Amino acid sequence: MKIAIFHDYFGAIGGGEKLVLMLAKRFNADVITTDLNIESIKKMGYPDIRIISLGKTPKVPPLKQISASFHFAACDFSKEYDFFIFSGNWAHFAAKKHKPNLYYCHTPTRAFYDLYETFISRQSPLISIFFRIWVRLHRPVSEYYLSHVCKIATNSKNTSRRIKKYFNRDAEVIYPPVETSKFTCKEYGDFWLSVNRLYPEKRVEIQIEAFKKMPEEKLVIIGGYSEGDHAKSYAKNIVDNLPENVTVLGEVSEKELLDLYSRCRGFICTAIDEDFGMTPVEAMASGKPVVAVNEGGFKETVTEKTGLLINADVNRVIEAVKFISRKPEIYGVSCIEQAKNFDLSIFNEKIKNVINNDC
Repeated sequence: MKIAIFHDYFGAIGGGEKLVLMLAKRFNADVITTDLNIESIKKMGYPDIRIISLGKTPKVPPLKQISASFHFAACDFSKEYDFFIFSGNWAHFAAKKHKPNLYYCHTPTRAFYDLYETFISRQSPLISIFFRIWVRLHRPVSEYYLSHVCKIATNSKNTSRRIKKYFNRDAEVIYPPVETSKFTCKEYGDFWLSVNRLYPEKRVEIQIEAFKKMPEEKLVIIGGYSEGDHAKSYAKNIVDNLPENVTVLGEVSEKELLDLYSRCRGFICTAIDEDFGMTPVEAMASGKPVVAVNEGGFKETVTEKTGLLINADVNRVIEAVKFISRKPEIYGVSCIEQAKNFDLSIFNEKIKNVINNDC
């Protein structure tokens, strides 16, 4: 069976991009996208995946999102493949022409639904008018193409509830994969690690403010952003106002990331109602305890034996980091065992069953 995977774009590499590349490798599938940053893909260790670009998109939102939607709606690979998988917010615009299909929904487009008011609150009055017009016009078109999706799978119970609420569709929960065998624990070093795109939704500023008040602790932040994202000014502000004990490394290679996981003392994540969150599981696969906000998908992965779930508050972060820093090693075995529940082998089997059942 010849499979094609449609994904919005490959700019800053996050959990969604990792999942697509793992899928492509497992099923020998081709990937169809718009913007394509080959260097980012090579950094993640997937140089041999065949990727087809439908063309570049403008760097300015929402023209970027509108352009991606048009590219997917207009393309036609229906005679070249036997099965189609969609990933991202705009790739499912290809669903009308490409069946049978499966939409692996990382989340309903958050700017359209659960974070609509949050996005508006961050914008000037003039920009917010254009944002409202875009959502009013683009959302029903998105939902029309969604009606051509045969079956939806998703990354967590948390996201499944969103899909039911906003799409009135059921979605099978298939947790994202982590190649647990790649991860090791070398030591519990002198720094904490944070891995996420530099987006406002990740609330990285909470982490930075907490470590600013803990000069005896160190924080290393991995992650970047794509041109055309809504996050450029946020990311620039983060990078330009760092205390001495916080370092932002941007995007790193897979080898470098695995090394950082293996040597960090613990891991921290503060995203708003995160869809699932692969990075805490990757940290646990390295035997490292996790401090995460008590929201979203983190509640499905982080337990009292693998770390702490806290309120999204600077003081709570400080308390949790200081508590775990006393003896981070006591969480090691439990973290590794928990990560095995999200291993790539389990994901592959469940996705294979969905494809074989042909939706």
